[in-house]
Amino acid sequence: MKRIALSTLSLALLGVAGIAHAQSSVTLYGVLDESIQYVNNATPKGGSLVQLFGGNLQGNRFGLKGTEDLGGGLKAIFQLENGFDINTGKLQQGGSMFGRQAYVGLTGDAWGTFTAGRQYDPLVDMIQPLTGDNYFGSTFATPGDVDNNDNSFRVINSLKYVSPVWSGFQIEGLYALGGVAGASGSGQTWSGAATYATGPFSVAAGYLHASNANSPATRATAGGWAGTAAPGATFDTNFPNNAGINQAYAFSKSIGIASVAVQYVTGPWTGNLSYSNAQYRPDANSGFATTQKYNVGRAYVGYQLTPAALLGIGYAYTHGSGDATATYNQVSLGGDYNLSKRTDFYLVGAWQHASGNQRVPATATTGAGTLVPSTASIGSYGNQSSTNNQVMVSLGIRHKF
Repeated sequence: MKRIALSTLSLALLGVAGIAHAQSSVTLYGVLDESIQYVNNATPKGGSLVQLFGGNLQGNRFGLKGTEDLGGGLKAIFQLENGFDINTGKLQQGGSMFGRQAYVGLTGDAWGTFTAGRQYDPLVDMIQPLTGDNYFGSTFATPGDVDNNDNSFRVINSLKYVSPVWSGFQIEGLYALGGVAGASGSGQTWSGAATYATGPFSVAAGYLHASNANSPATRATAGGWAGTAAPGATFDTNFPNNAGINQAYAFSKSIGIASVAVQYVTGPWTGNLSYSNAQYRPDANSGFATTQKYNVGRAYVGYQLTPAALLGIGYAYTHGSGDATATYNQVSLGGDYNLSKRTDFYLVGAWQHASGNQRVPATATTGAGTLVPSTASIGSYGNQSSTNNQVMVSLGIRHKF
């Protein structure tokens, strides 16, 4: 009876609060994305993998977002978004409670939006929506996600401004403080992007620069990356001692990514093209001596077969040069069928072929800076193939709430 009484009182107080703050709102939302997935060449001896895998079209999440009307067209806003593994319940994004997004800010129709916290960078906000990844997720992403096309990392300690839309034109800028005592520029991240949309045509372009906060003297021993961009997920791999496409460059001094994309929609057809150039720059303690560059070209065509059914095909060409020369060709196919506004079934698949050589970071068995024949790794999954070819197929269901 005590529990019932307390619950009744709590509901009554919430009702009063709702009346007192009628101009405020808080929304609970989430995505549940689960699939049965097949991957070939998934073991060192070439065996196949069949598993439950979540987060193909969208990462699994739940979150809270809210607004408060402050008057005069000004609103306070916030968003807290958690990422989790649907099959284990574990936190993702390095185990962070709100690893996907966590920010607070102010917005106004006349002057735009200013936010502070853990956020997506401008390239993810403005350029990713004009790629196949926007429609079919990680299976259509850049191999290894070398250009963060699949938003493998967020930017922490960041300040972001998004302008209003002026006759179809919009800009966005971000700066993240490094937070290193005595070295304000160490570990900082900055980025800017712009987009223009008119009728069926859209175009966007931007640039991101991220600096490693680990000092040159300690980078090799401290390991990997320390900085506001926190791009650890970009270097992930599930294949021991034969690291992913760009894992050896987690010791970079800095990363620079330039991207541009265009999209055109006509009737049931959607087509887009995009290009990015990612550069992983070294110093004396990076484990590689020459800047590694990745030039990526992507194309996507989608067809809305019915109001409920979408078909899509994508192609990604990724060429690495500088420190290691490798080429990755990936073809992706997808189909999505909506049972309702919130629930859909999907079937996605991809094939990738790799050639050339890629660098493997120092391990007990490979030694420092070893160059090995390139192996395939579809999209941003980090499933390193045992050969230079790989096939992946996922049949899944997604529910939004």
